[in-house]
Amino acid sequence: MTFSRSSDVEGTMIRTIEGQRVEGDLLVKPVLRGEEMALLETHFAAGTRTSMHAHRHESIIYVIRGRLRMTVGSEVHVLGPGDVCLNPRGVAHGIESIEDSLMVEVKSPAPDLDSFLGR
Repeated sequence: MTFSRSSDVEGTMIRTIEGQRVEGDLLVKPVLRGEEMALLETHFAAGTRTSMHAHRHESIIYVIRGRLRMTVGSEVHVLGPGDVCLNPRGVAHGIESIEDSLMVEVKSPAPDLDSFLGR
């Protein structure tokens, strides 16, 4: 597939990431997947937080709206619209949504999305 429309993609409520519990409402839409990367649209309700976790892939997040507190290793950043953050492979990270937020995330290499989404 070389084209996707977000409005046509069904989202999945995520309850765990890498076996760690998610507190709050986290909706992930796997918008498009290639051989080497995947693009996800992620919606956070205010107050939603992920536990610190690490992946076998790296990811770059770009905030569309809202504010997120991002912890990557020992660094903490508050991100708003237009801000970008890298989650290196194998480095523990976590996100807390300060307000309702939307971000897009590129993951590479592309993880098995069914497993990642808990399907």
